[in-house]
Amino acid sequence: MEVFFFIVPLIISTVTVLAAVSATRRSRQVSRAWRSGITAEARCLRSYTTTSGGGGDSSVRTTLHHVYEFVTREGRTVRFEEKNGPGTIIEGDIVTVFYAPDRPERATAHAPARGKLAVSTGCTLVVCGVLVAFCVVFMVTAHLMFAATGDFLLP
Repeated sequence: MEVFFFIVPLIISTVTVLAAVSATRRSRQVSRAWRSGITAEARCLRSYTTTSGGGGDSSVRTTLHHVYEFVTREGRTVRFEEKNGPGTIIEGDIVTVFYAPDRPERATAHAPARGKLAVSTGCTLVVCGVLVAFCVVFMVTAHLMFAATGDFLLP
């Protein structure tokens, strides 16, 4: 039974680290697209929402998605999807997208806001770090508790 005191926090920590890596990767992609200075006119092909959460007593989170299509300077047609865009953009709207020339499929329609991006990424990393630290402290405490009582079954 004690193994659950180690496996569950380890799984939570792993998922949290993967979330931190994902947030950092997307932040770098958006920042790189902004830094490139290359823009294009894109058409919103579709907008839709997804929901997550259990409902009932737990909260439900709604995420707005947009699908855009644009043509690069080289004439390549690129279609990409982006989460958390503005609710004012609807199908058929024309927006400016930013992209890096070697990775146009990682474009963004978000207007440059480097400070906001840094703060949101930083806050995400802090929350992830606190959660991982809590899991580590929990596992160390459980290890000490089981070692002190002699009920420790793991090597």
